[in-house]
Amino acid sequence: MAKWTPTHEAPEPLEGPVVATITGGTILWFVLFLVQLPFYGWFDDHGHTWWVWTCLAGAGLGLIGIWYVRGRDAAIKRAAAGARPADASGATDESQGRP
Repeated sequence: MAKWTPTHEAPEPLEGPVVATITGGTILWFVLFLVQLPFYGWFDDHGHTWWVWTCLAGAGLGLIGIWYVRGRDAAIKRAAAGARPADASGATDESQGRP
């Protein structure tokens, strides 16, 4: 059997409001946890307590995700700022006294 190889280039990754998306998802998980909390007895009677704890775990992992994507976003912005091209004379804005 021959190994499959792609015949076209992979598309560029889609960049969007990643921090806002992760924050929104984390808030959603935590709200779902809070909504289910008053019904913990019912969940316990029917063997579905894992639903409650899954929402809390989603909120906790979301907090880690927020920390991660904020750091990633800051690193991308630092790299983009460090890669500013020099002007035609070869001098950068900082050497000419411009911010």
